[in-house]
Amino acid sequence: MDKSKKKNMEAFWHSAAHVFAEALQEIYPTATIAIGPPIEQGFHYDFELDKSLKENDLKQIEKKMKEITRRNDKLEQKDISIKEAKDLFKKNPYKIEMIEDLENAGEKKISVYTNGSFTDMCKGPHITNLGDIKAIKLLKISSAYWKGDEKNKQLTRVYGIAFPSNEELKTWKEKRAQAEANDHVKLGRELKLFMTSDLVGQGLPLLMPRGTKIYQLLTRWIEDEEEKRGYVYTKTPIMAKSDLYKVSGHWDHYHDGMFIVGNEEKDDTVMALRPMTCPFQFQIYNNGLKSYRDLPVRYAETSPLFRKESSGEMHGLTRVSQFTLSEGHLIVTPEQLEHEFKEVVNLINYVMDTLGIKEDITYRFSKWDPENKKGKYIDNPGAWKHSEAKMKEILDDLGLDYEEVEGDAAFYGPKLDLQTINVYGKEDTLITVQIDFALPERFNMNYIDKNGKKQRPYIIHRSSIGCYERTMAMLIEKFGGAFPLWLSPEQAIIIPVSESFAKYAGEVHSTLIEEGIRSKLDDRNETLGYRIREAQKMKVPYIVVVGEKEVADKSVAVRNRKGKQEVLKTKKFLEKLQKEIKEKK
Repeated sequence: MDKSKKKNMEAFWHSAAHVFAEALQEIYPTATIAIGPPIEQGFHYDFELDKSLKENDLKQIEKKMKEITRRNDKLEQKDISIKEAKDLFKKNPYKIEMIEDLENAGEKKISVYTNGSFTDMCKGPHITNLGDIKAIKLLKISSAYWKGDEKNKQLTRVYGIAFPSNEELKTWKEKRAQAEANDHVKLGRELKLFMTSDLVGQGLPLLMPRGTKIYQLLTRWIEDEEEKRGYVYTKTPIMAKSDLYKVSGHWDHYHDGMFIVGNEEKDDTVMALRPMTCPFQFQIYNNGLKSYRDLPVRYAETSPLFRKESSGEMHGLTRVSQFTLSEGHLIVTPEQLEHEFKEVVNLINYVMDTLGIKEDITYRFSKWDPENKKGKYIDNPGAWKHSEAKMKEILDDLGLDYEEVEGDAAFYGPKLDLQTINVYGKEDTLITVQIDFALPERFNMNYIDKNGKKQRPYIIHRSSIGCYERTMAMLIEKFGGAFPLWLSPEQAIIIPVSESFAKYAGEVHSTLIEEGIRSKLDDRNETLGYRIREAQKMKVPYIVVVGEKEVADKSVAVRNRKGKQEVLKTKKFLEKLQKEIKEKK
């Protein structure tokens, strides 16, 4: 969806959310509405209600929404004072809290929109006439904590979507059905790639043997590729004293997203599980004075990291509490910054090309918020201006088509985000590359220049394949679980027609294993048809059947996932596999 159409649909779905809230209050006058934003696909609305909604209740609300849109009401906006807003929403504690937040942030006026008998505080934008909403579908009932904080009250959340025509809703439903078929959570379960356990906890998926094999293949490939490009690997602890994070700034700027070990009020040696590896690698850099001849230093690590996510955000492999990042930090001189940044982007593009997902990536230049009202960023406007100008120059020189977004930078510097969209249309960040002007100062990192003087280096924070779990989720959905041969947990399944040919099947299997092919022998006492169907369900690239003819000819009958069948000598089949694996097609 292009940017202008996306903005139009956001306004459309935002308006539909207001229609939902009006319908909800007409049916349930005691409902207390909280917030209802547009999302990537449709909208959701959070509210407090003295009953549990059922599917039949959604149908009733949906019917009421259609009745409201037929009234052709217009959405009318006006600004009111803080006092007027508090009087207007005095019976709604959620709105009062929002008004007070805005008041504390320095706002003097509150924007409100009215449609029919319903008024809500909202900045918009909206469509002019609610009659333009012709098709509505409420999707599901969920729950959410107020402001996403588990300490707050749990509210009811309803998801919905709307369109200007029934035809567009029909098309969306068809795409939705395809998305559900390719959902990585569904396929992950069916293909025995990963699972979850209530005993283990939410946001902590367990990779099963087949999923672990994919993870292993990806990590070995990335580590080998990075070493070819001059990276050196480190292995650092998964936790550290709070002192380390206080120096880095994470304690001040990232505290709520960290898992704290110990009692902060009573324990002098409070620890925290690491949300990122950079402060640890900087300790390694500082172990001995560096010359300009030693730079650039390119540290890499396959890093288990830990970040708190709200329960409503956690999903499958895309949003988890513990994940593994292909992390890297380049310590460079100012003269090396541009070249090294471009080489990082070249590495990422190679990885995305090889995985077959480059066309699914968009670029976002994430900048700081110059107002910095919430103290989210390190307060150094001059450094921000300089580093953002340098990054923009590099991105333009690379010819990247990117979107600029204020307020999404890392707390210590601007970043390039590579964005992806899952099968449901939800956008997420796959990879980031960041220019850091702040942490070299905080950690007193130096190098000796050509003139024998101490200088501060720049740092590039980067990943090459991103979070392995999130990338795996994207690949599962991209390929519908039918991975390229080089990434498939099993590359070939050998099936003897009957027990009489099991010995030969075992010989073929052993030959493939000895040559590094991930072969599996299925000589179970089941029908041939059943064993073939089981292999097809697991989306194995090649099903190899051997019977009397194959034994006599020292050959194999090969069937690929597209149904193409051919009989090959075992040696020829092996060469075919090796060529396809090497090319990573």
